[in-house]
Amino acid sequence: MEKLTLIKVGGKIVEEESALNHLLADFSRVEGYKMLVHGGGALATKIAAQLGIESQMIDGRRITDADTLKVVTMVYAGWVSKTIVARLQALGINAIGLSGADMNVILSVKRPVGEIDYGFVGDVVAVDAGRLAMLLEQDIVPVMAPLTHDRNGNLLNTNADTIAAETAMALAQRFDVTLVYCFEKSGVLRDETDEESVIPVIDPDLFLQYKKQGIIRGGMIPKLENAFHAIDHGVKQVIITKASAILDHQGTIIQKRR
Repeated sequence: MEKLTLIKVGGKIVEEESALNHLLADFSRVEGYKMLVHGGGALATKIAAQLGIESQMIDGRRITDADTLKVVTMVYAGWVSKTIVARLQALGINAIGLSGADMNVILSVKRPVGEIDYGFVGDVVAVDAGRLAMLLEQDIVPVMAPLTHDRNGNLLNTNADTIAAETAMALAQRFDVTLVYCFEKSGVLRDETDEESVIPVIDPDLFLQYKKQGIIRGGMIPKLENAFHAIDHGVKQVIITKASAILDHQGTIIQKRR
C-alpha cells in the first residue's frame, strides 16, 4: 500500500504565525500522500470572548451552544482553513479546505444528552475514504476543519483529534497510515513545565496509570483515547510530538497493549 501521513495540528500552533509557517513548510516536505487536520480552539475562544460569548470546556471538550457553533464555524472553516490552504498553495502544495459537510466526507450524529449536554457536538459515524482517496490520488491535499454534519442540514462541532483518528482509520483500508498529533509540547510530558520529561512510549496500561496519578489530564485524555482507538483499528503508527518535529517523528509513540 502507498504511504499516507495524516497530521493533526493543534489550535495554539494555528494561532502563532511563525509556528504555523514552520509547520506548513515541514508539512510540504512530507513524502508520499498527506493530509492535514487542524484545530483552532484557542482562536475560537479568543474570538468568542471578543463577541461576549463565554467558552465552556469539560475534560478538554467544548460545550457548543448555538452562538458558539457560529463562532467555531467562522473560525475553523473560515479564517483558519483558508489561511492554511493559501499558505500551502504558496509552498507548491495544491490543497483544498474541507469540513465534513463538503463532499459528505464526514457524517456525524449529535451527541446524546447524558450527564453533560455538549450542545451542537458531533460524534463521527462515517468517513468517506473513497472520496478522500480520490482527492489524494489527484495530488490534492485535503485540509480538514473540525466540523461535521448530520445530513439534515446541521453543522456539528467535532473534536479535531477524533476527526484525525476516524479519518486515519477509514483511510487505513487503502493506505499505510501514520497519524501524527502535533502541538506546542515535545510529546506527552510527565511534567508539563519540563520539555525534557517526554514519555517515549505509552500503552493502555501506562495511560490508565498516568491518568490515575494526574500526570495525564485535561485535553490530553481525549487525544490519547483517540490515538489508542486508531492504533487498534488499522493505523500503522501514532505519534504525539512537537509541531517542529513532524519530519523526524520524535515525541511519544502510542503502542497497543502487549
